[in-house]
Amino acid sequence: MHKFFTEEMDEQTAYVRGDDHKHLFKVLRLKVGDKVVVNDLKGQDYAGEIQEMDKQWTKISIREKILDTNESPLRVTLFQGLPKAGKMDLIVQKCTELGVMKIVPVDTARVVVKSAQEYKKMDRLKRIALEAAKQSKRSTLPEIVEPISFEDGIKMMADYDVVVVPYENQEDFGFTALKEAVPTAGTMAIFVGPEGGFTEEEIHVLRAAHANIVTLGKRILRTETAGFTAVAMAQLLYGDMGGKK
Repeated sequence: MHKFFTEEMDEQTAYVRGDDHKHLFKVLRLKVGDKVVVNDLKGQDYAGEIQEMDKQWTKISIREKILDTNESPLRVTLFQGLPKAGKMDLIVQKCTELGVMKIVPVDTARVVVKSAQEYKKMDRLKRIALEAAKQSKRSTLPEIVEPISFEDGIKMMADYDVVVVPYENQEDFGFTALKEAVPTAGTMAIFVGPEGGFTEEEIHVLRAAHANIVTLGKRILRTETAGFTAVAMAQLLYGDMGGKK
């Protein structure tokens, strides 16, 4: 069934307006009586049925709460060193599809000053996350926060069961070895550097704060590739990717 996100709902009724209504009406060509799923933007899905349609809105009757969700048991936060313009769009889109719960842009030593200035408005990234959540049928929208300093990111590490830092100069410790060292984890922070990566000093600080410095393989990945590659590996080993054993 098609899923729609809306804040305009109560226990009995939900309304879909704007672009979602246009998509529902003109593209999907849904009609009164069709079954749909509605999400309240707070992480809860509901089974519903289209009750009434107007030029500006679709009214949906709520039938029941859906107890099962598409969310991973592993709650991942991506701390992403600010990349150049446009690359963050792809990072947000793919990490949303992969189940990331929170995305934190980080101003690190090698971030271009112009890049940091481009992240003052977060509305675009939040819209991208919403569209990716619809496409992947997620039940929860990832939280996207304002950029923080590297130092503040270090302070937040204590909130997670395990912290992972992909690093191109790490050679012999990857996600497979991490799984052996840390068999289970409910929360994970993944720190990814910007173009140019982390400095040696930043890696030293991360290591001193008990982060796990890992390799993603022999090939050097771009910053926009490294993040969702690490997330996919984490979801495979600790989350819900790959299906049941």
